[in-house]
Amino acid sequence: MPTGHATGGTGPARSRERFLQGEPVEAGVRTSILSSWQRSRSLGLSPDQADLPFRDDFDRDARIVRAAVPVLDRLQARFAGSRMNISVADASGTVLLRRFGEASLARSLPAFQRVPGFVFAERVAGTNGIGLALAERQLIRVHGAEHFAERSQRSACRALPVRDPLSGRIEGVLCFGYPSSTEDPELAITIRKAAQAIERRLLRQSSARERALLRAYLDTGAATSAGLHHTVGVDELALELHPRDRAVLTEKAAELISRGQRAAAVVSLFDGRRVTLVSRPMRSGSGVEGVAIEAVLPGPAPREPLAVPTQVDVPPGSSGRLAVVTAVPPPRFVPAAAAPGRLPVATLSRNLPDVAHGPFGTVGRVDAADDHPDAPSRTRGLVMVGEPRVGTYALAARRRLELLSEASARIGTTLDVRRTAQELAETAVPRLADFVTIDLPEAVLRGEESADPRTDLHRTVVHGIRDDLPFSPVGKQVDFGPTTPQIRCLTSGQAVLEPDLKAAAGWLAQDPEHTERLLTEVHSLIAVPLVARGVILGIASFYRAQDPAPFGDDDRSLGLELASRAALSIDNARRYTRERTMVLTLQRSLLPHDLPDPDAVEIAHRYLPAESDVGGDWYDVIPLSGTRIGLFVGDVVGHGMLSAATMGQLRTAARSFAELDFPPDEVLTHLDNLVGRLDREEPAAGAGVIGATCLYAVYDPTSQQCTMARAGHPPPALVRPDGTVSFPDLPAGPPLGLGGLPFESAEIHLPEGSRLLLYTDGLIEDRHRDVDVVLDQLRGALAHPEQTPEQTCQTVLETVAPAHPCDDIALLVARTHALDPRRIAAWDLPADPARVSEVRAAALRQLADWGLDETAFAAELMLSELVTNAIRHGAGPIRVRLLHGRTLICEVSDASNTAPHLRRAASTDEGGRGLFLVAQLAQSWGTRYLPEGKVIWAECGLDAA
Repeated sequence: MPTGHATGGTGPARSRERFLQGEPVEAGVRTSILSSWQRSRSLGLSPDQADLPFRDDFDRDARIVRAAVPVLDRLQARFAGSRMNISVADASGTVLLRRFGEASLARSLPAFQRVPGFVFAERVAGTNGIGLALAERQLIRVHGAEHFAERSQRSACRALPVRDPLSGRIEGVLCFGYPSSTEDPELAITIRKAAQAIERRLLRQSSARERALLRAYLDTGAATSAGLHHTVGVDELALELHPRDRAVLTEKAAELISRGQRAAAVVSLFDGRRVTLVSRPMRSGSGVEGVAIEAVLPGPAPREPLAVPTQVDVPPGSSGRLAVVTAVPPPRFVPAAAAPGRLPVATLSRNLPDVAHGPFGTVGRVDAADDHPDAPSRTRGLVMVGEPRVGTYALAARRRLELLSEASARIGTTLDVRRTAQELAETAVPRLADFVTIDLPEAVLRGEESADPRTDLHRTVVHGIRDDLPFSPVGKQVDFGPTTPQIRCLTSGQAVLEPDLKAAAGWLAQDPEHTERLLTEVHSLIAVPLVARGVILGIASFYRAQDPAPFGDDDRSLGLELASRAALSIDNARRYTRERTMVLTLQRSLLPHDLPDPDAVEIAHRYLPAESDVGGDWYDVIPLSGTRIGLFVGDVVGHGMLSAATMGQLRTAARSFAELDFPPDEVLTHLDNLVGRLDREEPAAGAGVIGATCLYAVYDPTSQQCTMARAGHPPPALVRPDGTVSFPDLPAGPPLGLGGLPFESAEIHLPEGSRLLLYTDGLIEDRHRDVDVVLDQLRGALAHPEQTPEQTCQTVLETVAPAHPCDDIALLVARTHALDPRRIAAWDLPADPARVSEVRAAALRQLADWGLDETAFAAELMLSELVTNAIRHGAGPIRVRLLHGRTLICEVSDASNTAPHLRRAASTDEGGRGLFLVAQLAQSWGTRYLPEGKVIWAECGLDAA
């Protein structure tokens, strides 16, 4: 057989070359080798791969190591002076032991192969002895070019799986490696004997009682076997079984063992197939009593002949000898696809039967005889063997462990007190109890600690196998008497067991009529206090109805453990509820309570906190001079108390900057400086980085122009009167807190009746939804021009907002109005004092036309003072404007940026009293800066005299 690089050769070398080139492979390649090549290629392995994984965390004192060391020492002595290397690997392909016939051979190997720890599993090393033995589960030989990797082309090897004789599991692989030129057929016999020696040493590490029971079963099967019958190998069967099927088989087998009598059970598997489990009581020669569980499957027998049974010694601890059946040729398993409706059938290998250790006994396969020789051929095999008493306790213990494990996964999935209590009840029914009631104080449901839980209990959960039992309904306050099990468990802090409720005087006296009805259904009770971190949270009551056996001490311990775990989750939920309530209260207190109702817009708003935690979203509406209105929406980064407090600071500052009549881009600049300052101050307290986004819009109803600027915030949605929806392309701007970057504003014309929707990112950003899809949903929800702002808010929340928001959502909808041009009067005049009287006269005539004669005197005086100041201290041109809305607004603008200041004039001063008079006559007054110049405005009531 050619060796070396697989090019230009014949036989396997030529076949491998053709295979690697993707060509059809001739029939000369063994099936196992070709299958391994195909698996290696599907795994993406390369023949030129040089490195193998190396593990240094393997168990250096594993069972296979302890059993194999003396055997490998003898093999090393036998092959001394040869180029043989002997390896033992574990069931994952990691080499644990290495021996060499020549010491120099180790130096000739790659460095990673000289010491234990390198992995030769097929999935990483391709076709090789260790990997293929694990894949094929039998003795294999790989020679020369049959190896997948180039590095092994000049080598040959034989490898054989080593099984635990009792568990049947493959514990490892024994492998002989040698040059291809030194092939010796006798190596097959040598490696089999060495593997058997290792397996005998593994057997000595098993339980004597297990060995005795298994020997008794084998002896019984051998004695009744007139012919050679076929069996099912459960560990081989497990390879193609659904995990649920494996669990069902072992669970049912354990139940049969715990009963300790002859019985049968039909188990339906996941794919519809059915297996009959039969239990057979037996007794070993040493007096150990047990039960064997066999699987019986109908189907034709395989035709492979079996060799004569041989014998192997039983280690000390049990008498007699164990029967071992050898299959010739090696067994081939019938795949499920080849035999529809049947489980895979196998003859026994030369090893002891495949079995699996478990808390209930020994699981596996072994030869068994049909009870009736003339009956149709059936497949039988050992599934489990064990002692009934041990099986009963082990089964109960395993079920308790499984329930506790399930409780750890199911209880506390949310931070909701009621939901956590419901999860406790759902976990306990029906595995522990048939009905569960949970009573919690009202204070705990609010997130607080109850001052006296005994007087504040409310029925929170009622859960059971049926819904028609007369338990107190959810929401009703329950009053337990001092002698009831529930109050006694609160007083003692321990679970109270009432195995027979008919004899529980305290429980019967609580409500005789009610308890009498319950006694027709339930018969046993465990009352458990829910206590965590020293806080009494409530009571869990477990009732048993269907199971005739009453609760016992083990059930009480299990109920207490379940309640203790659930109490921690309930307390976590309670604490979270308290913190969330505090933050939400702070958040809502810092948001505006009563928004103004200006003439410029019609307003609607919503705030929806996140389910998990409260953030720092906010909105505001600010009346500005000249009938303008300012619209704010913002979002502080993060959640919790700090975000809510930062939001309050930011909203207060934003209102202050807006009321100073700064344009939107300047307001954002001031807010950016503020957030940066807060961020520099907070790290000293360990608060972390502070950031925020914001959108500010100013709408002027006199011109129907809206000026907007944003700082890292989503753009608004604009709905025009015809229903057209758009998202204005505003300059994005950086988020607040970065500092040093400018903000830009944009001006948009809004026809009367337009709707402007400002929102935070919680509305559109969700990890389960695509933003573009959400924006399309938002566009569809807004495309209804007939809707009012209130209806718009409701529609958006119902159709666009996520069902379970992970972030806060703030909405602000404004429908614009325009100020009637007939309510606006404006005059332009030069900087000439002589023109002041003309403006006063024109203003009086306009006020008379508006029917504001009572306001005329105050307006005339304020207008005269403002125009005179503009002429004296400002720069032309000068413009005068009167706005008639809910109030009368007088505006005088000029081209100077110098603002007047209110001061108290001395008695000797000739001037300086004009602004004082204006301040006395007006409701409010101020200065608004323009890109060129300023506006001095004064507002007075329509009834001013």
